[in-house]
Parts: sequence; structure tokens; C-alpha cells
Amino acid sequence: MAEIKVTNMVKFYALGMLYEGPKHGYEIIKKIGENLNKKVSPGQIYPFLAKLEKSKLITSGKRGERDKKVYSLTPAGKKFVQGMLHKFGDLVELAIEPNLTKCAHCGCEIFKGGHREKVKGKELAFCCKHCAASFKKH
Repeated sequence: MAEIKVTNMVKFYALGMLYEGPKHGYEIIKKIGENLNKKVSPGQIYPFLAKLEKSKLITSGKRGERDKKVYSLTPAGKKFVQGMLHKFGDLVELAIEPNLTKCAHCGCEIFKGGHREKVKGKELAFCCKHCAASFKKH
């Protein structure tokens, strides 16, 4: 089995799309191009799909009126993508964590917005005005 390296957002996004369900190559190219706002060429997608298929992480079959080749993750492919998403999630968490504030009442993490109020001369962060009111009662 060839080692699969996900070295760019196009490959990462392609795997994410396949994780959502079966897709044909053109659908992957079009959606990635739209969502990343860049031109994605077939040469970026089809060799990657071939490598995934050779590694038994995806299978392909023809479907639909025009007999388009549709790619689907195998159970091993789903496990591979889950591991990759977990690692990516850890990176995102590291990037976001310094910007999080905890609600003084319920302890939930607030990334943006929230509600701030002074309580006993000290400004505290709350996720909402209801938590602020409840915090003041106790």
C-alpha cells in the first residue's frame, strides 16, 4: 500500500467530500474550486484518486445516466479520514484556544461575542445575558 500524504487543501478537501458520501471526479473538482475560490485542475484530483484507490482507501464504480465514475471511501478509507480530521481538529484547537473565554457562570467556552457585565466591580465574561443574571442571583 502506497503512503498517502495529504499535503495541500485540495487533497484535504477531496477526502472531506468523500467522507460525506460518494462523488464523481468532476463534482469534486467543481466544488473544491468554488469553495476554495481557486481553479482546480483534473491533474490535481485524478492522480490523487488513483493513489487512494491503489491504496484501497476508495473504490470506484460507474453510475448514473452518463456512466460517470463514482468514488467511495472503503471502511479503511473512512478510518484514514477520521484520523486525519482528528489531527486537523487538534491543530485548529491549538490555533483557537488562546482566543477562548470561559463563561463565569456555566463554564462554556466563548470564541466570539458573548456578554460582558460588571459584577462587584469586576468585568466578567458570560455566554449570554441569562447566565449573567443567574450568576448575580447566586
